[in-house]
Amino acid sequence: MKLNVNTQIAITYLSTRKKQTLVASLGVMFGISMFIFMQSLMKGTNDYFEKSSFSSTPHIRLYNENKVANTHLMDNAIKDASVKILANPKQLKQNLGMTNPYGIINLLRKFPEVAFITPQVTANVIYTSGNVQVTGNIAGVSIVEEDKMFDVQQNMISGDFHDLDKVNNGILIGKGIADKLSLHTGDNITVRSGEGNDMTMRIVGIYATGMKTVDDTRSYANIVQAQNIMGKDRSYVTDIKINLKDYNQAYTVARRMEVITGYKAEDWVQANEQLKTAFKIRAIILNSVIGVILLVAGFGIYNILNMTIYEKMKEIAILKAQGFSGRAVTSIFLQQAIYIGLMGGTIGLLLGFLLSFGLSRVYIGSSTSMGSLKYFPMSFYFPHYLEAICFGVLTTFAAGFFPARKAAKVDPVTIIRG
Repeated sequence: MKLNVNTQIAITYLSTRKKQTLVASLGVMFGISMFIFMQSLMKGTNDYFEKSSFSSTPHIRLYNENKVANTHLMDNAIKDASVKILANPKQLKQNLGMTNPYGIINLLRKFPEVAFITPQVTANVIYTSGNVQVTGNIAGVSIVEEDKMFDVQQNMISGDFHDLDKVNNGILIGKGIADKLSLHTGDNITVRSGEGNDMTMRIVGIYATGMKTVDDTRSYANIVQAQNIMGKDRSYVTDIKINLKDYNQAYTVARRMEVITGYKAEDWVQANEQLKTAFKIRAIILNSVIGVILLVAGFGIYNILNMTIYEKMKEIAILKAQGFSGRAVTSIFLQQAIYIGLMGGTIGLLLGFLLSFGLSRVYIGSSTSMGSLKYFPMSFYFPHYLEAICFGVLTTFAAGFFPARKAAKVDPVTIIRG
């Protein structure tokens, strides 16, 4: 395919200034490769921590949010000193259970966004083995449904989680609890609830999510056993856990569930506010660094094209004297900037991928740390590569636009006369 005259001139200018062209391309290449590398690392890290949080946190948690009554509500409402208000400071014991939980579950199953839903009984307990005690909480669940929601099987270190439904008084404990109490699968452990009920339970398995706060405190039991520990009947449920087909819809769906059920619906973003804040801060820092790198690359291209214009003043004047319009001259220098961006961007994409791929093969874990991170979590997300090349081309286009306009305004008569 034959190139038009403007393109041929632009390529000629680039090829005759190889060193400057290489330097400008390297600036773009470095910026793009760092953009790809940092975006891959950040998204991979974010995805890993989100996945880790979802290993124990549902997309939506529905529960009875009991609050202490505000005894100061009448302070400002009644100003008359002659009015005497009697208040009994003794507070009634509040029930954490939900009314008609299984009816609510059947209602919520009809939501098209819902993928999995399961009831849970949560209780604060004390684990005892010998003379050592550890505080924590026990979750009474349907272990099959729990596995569907959180992939319990993947986190198992020893034992079979299915035994939770087969072994009478079975319990599945976190690795942190097992380490503190020197327990293994098949051992017995005493569990005491806040109501003072003691129960000796047999350990059917040990799991590790890699999250210390979970592994050091949480255990799983059959929901019936958890109700027995609490001294409650079979209708007692403290939480309803819901996973959605798309967890990004959790906030909207949670608000609808609150209105329909009257219970507090906590979405996963609310449960992990610190994690999301950290994500935003890292994104701001990353984008600022990458923006500065590409801005520096853009200034490099701007300076090189400016130097080219000064050196090519007579050639530009001759081109305009031969009939080249200002638009044609602008096209010549803009094409140079775009070609520099495409060359540097293409190599930068490849280099960024290789850096990301190489880091993803760097081992950082331990062969004995089940459920922990073993390799750098890198993401190979195609839109990042598309964003990078577009960003690189736009940066170089902006850097070349002003020198190109300057070249288009050259007066050939003035230049030729000297």
